[in-house]
Amino acid sequence: MFLSRDDFSNIINCTPLVSIDLVLRDDQGKILLGLRSNRPALGFWFVPGGRIRKRETLDAAFSRICQEELMISKQRSEAEFLGVYEHHYADSAVGNNIQTHYVVLAYQLCWSPTDNQLPCEQHVDYQWLSLEQTLFSEHVHSYTKDYVLDLTKR
Repeated sequence: MFLSRDDFSNIINCTPLVSIDLVLRDDQGKILLGLRSNRPALGFWFVPGGRIRKRETLDAAFSRICQEELMISKQRSEAEFLGVYEHHYADSAVGNNIQTHYVVLAYQLCWSPTDNQLPCEQHVDYQWLSLEQTLFSEHVHSYTKDYVLDLTKR
């Protein structure tokens, strides 16, 4: 289901959004981060992810997000559930005047890409960073760092 910009603005203004974030780790333990090209978190390195749509099962949403964000075919059963997180932003996808509240289901997924062709709708660039690099970079969003901190406690 696709919404008009006005309807979507109203939803963002009135209710939390539910999303899935993907913490992808390669065989060296590095994490894939994308440089955000839109709001919220514009200009920060962030893990791939996306909103769950109305009437979409978690399994279907997970598979769709993997396909749209990474151009890979993965099932939720292949991932490890990391937990539920809350993200609060001063802006939103529709502009600076509406704050965003996300309830995020985070999943860790092992993936070693065979090529570097990743979509550029949400991210203009990608990089693989070690856990330490992720934690100490001022350009990595604090919400991504929360995932990494939780990974280091496991």
